[in-house]
Amino acid sequence: MALVDKYKGLLETAKNSDIEDLAFYEQDDQLYVVGTTANADIKNKLWDVYSQLDPNYIGGDVVLNIEVMDSVQGIQARIVSQDPFLNLRKGPGTNLPVLAEVGKDELITLISRANDQWWLVRTKAGIEGYCYAQYVEPVEK
Repeated sequence: MALVDKYKGLLETAKNSDIEDLAFYEQDDQLYVVGTTANADIKNKLWDVYSQLDPNYIGGDVVLNIEVMDSVQGIQARIVSQDPFLNLRKGPGTNLPVLAEVGKDELITLISRANDQWWLVRTKAGIEGYCYAQYVEPVEK
């Protein structure tokens, strides 16, 4: 079965969302979904749909490269993990690749709450990913 058929629901959701330059293609047994959105909730919704089709992202055959525009404002927060570093992941799940490590007490931008456990965040270096909500604390201005 082609991946575009397997993930038809994910692709339909993406097509019906406000995603600039949306593209999808199969390469090396993976389905790539690429684009940019001004709404972080769209990115979170795509991850939700993907997790319904592939619980815990075990298949690993989808690469969601949907980025939120830099112009989307968030709120500042501080990493409050007990460990020296907190993993910033590709999506809201521990089975997804680590994009970067964020240091304890480092300031990040909270873009959107993906669910009760995960925040979509952006580092000062511009890396966008997901981290555990329990390890971030909004900074009072």
